[in-house]
Amino acid sequence: MEVPVISVVDDDASVRAAAENFLSSLGYAVHTFASADDFLQSARLEDSSCVVADVQMPGMSGLDLLKIIRGRGNDIPFIFITAFPSEGLRARAAKVGADVLLEKPFSSSVLIDCINAALNRNRRGAGP
Repeated sequence: MEVPVISVVDDDASVRAAAENFLSSLGYAVHTFASADDFLQSARLEDSSCVVADVQMPGMSGLDLLKIIRGRGNDIPFIFITAFPSEGLRARAAKVGADVLLEKPFSSSVLIDCINAALNRNRRGAGP
C-alpha cells in the first residue's frame, strides 16, 4: 500500500517541526513548507495526499492557496488550522473547499481523525 504524503504549510517553524515529527512517527511521508508560495512552487502538490495549512500566513493566506489549488482542478483533501476561528472564517473555508477547520490548540488524535477522514473521502488510501 502506498504511504500517504501529508504536506504541512505553516509559517511557524515549531508547528511545522511538531507536525512533521508526529505524522512521521505514525508512518506518513511528510513535507513541510514555510509559506503557501513555497508549496505552490514545489513539486509536492502533485504527490500530496492531504494538505494541513495555517489560514493566516504572511504573503498568501491559506484560503488563497486553496482557491488556487481548486482553480487548477485539484481536489486534494485540505485541512485548515487557525488560532483565530470564527463562523465567518468557517464559512469561507467551506466555500473554497476545505475539509475541516481546526482551532489551535487541538489534540493530536483530532488531527489524525481529520486526516484519516479526508484521506478516506478522497479514496487515496487510509492512514498507515
